[in-house]
Amino acid sequence: MTDIATPATRATRVGAVTGGRRRHGAGPRAGTIAAFLTPFFLPFVLFYLVPVGYAIWQSFLVVRRTGGQYGTSYTTFGGFEQYVQVFQNAEFRASVGRIALFGIVQVPVMLFVALVLALLLDSPLLRLKPFFRVAAFMPYAVPGVIAAIMWSYLYSPQLSPVVDLLKGIGLQPDFLGPGAVLWSAANVSTWLWTGYNMLIMFSALQSIPQELYEAAKLDGASNWTIAWQIKVPIIAPSIILTTVFSIIGTLQLYAEPAVLRQISSNISSTYTPNMLAYAVASGNNYQQAAAVSVVIAVITFVLSFGFMRLTSKKAGL
Repeated sequence: MTDIATPATRATRVGAVTGGRRRHGAGPRAGTIAAFLTPFFLPFVLFYLVPVGYAIWQSFLVVRRTGGQYGTSYTTFGGFEQYVQVFQNAEFRASVGRIALFGIVQVPVMLFVALVLALLLDSPLLRLKPFFRVAAFMPYAVPGVIAAIMWSYLYSPQLSPVVDLLKGIGLQPDFLGPGAVLWSAANVSTWLWTGYNMLIMFSALQSIPQELYEAAKLDGASNWTIAWQIKVPIIAPSIILTTVFSIIGTLQLYAEPAVLRQISSNISSTYTPNMLAYAVASGNNYQQAAAVSVVIAVITFVLSFGFMRLTSKKAGL
């Protein structure tokens, strides 16, 4: 008897066969994907999620003591007690105020300089572009601690040739004084990170089609107009990205003031929030240090994510 199959029957048989093959091949494909993702997710979980989770858990613990001065101590759950102490800590509030002032001034100055350098490197009028590109990026290749040590030498009244030169013309600079030491640290950060931000902006400029510039020149636009009215709006996402990176880096400021503290009495061990967390942990109060760290992380997330959302909406991204 001849098997006469309708189109619907043939489609069902073909679907059954191919579906079976897909189900048979799903296992190896899933195993391959897992093999590629495991080298990333395993360290991510072990060295990021687990420490973060442990720090959050520690921040909810408090150390109690029984039996007076010579009694025994024990660790118990304290709820938000550590966080209340953090916000009541005058040193924490002062460190947040310093870092806020630092960021409000240093971040716009650094990004403006980076943007100007990127525009200059992208300009057709500039010669020796490879040399200037490497020269502008080179400070970023210097480790932050080494850069801070180098600038400490230039700030030191006893060692600095810059200080001697300024004194020779009648000036009395005090780069490590109470009113200037914050900006001395800001100068180190600016010198260190301007080239990094410049490279991000310059890479974005390189992706702009040259036809836009040619059309603008045909309309009579000058190089200045092309730079500020065409290039800058197009690379707005890169400017936003570097600003977010800079906000995060500002709230994590540690190396520059920690190194300058070795030669200046105007920088305390709690000068920045990160330095405060380290100082508290050095006193074996790990639960309080964990609470400070969690608060810093939350502030960093709120500011960076909030800035990104606000500027992205205004830029129509």
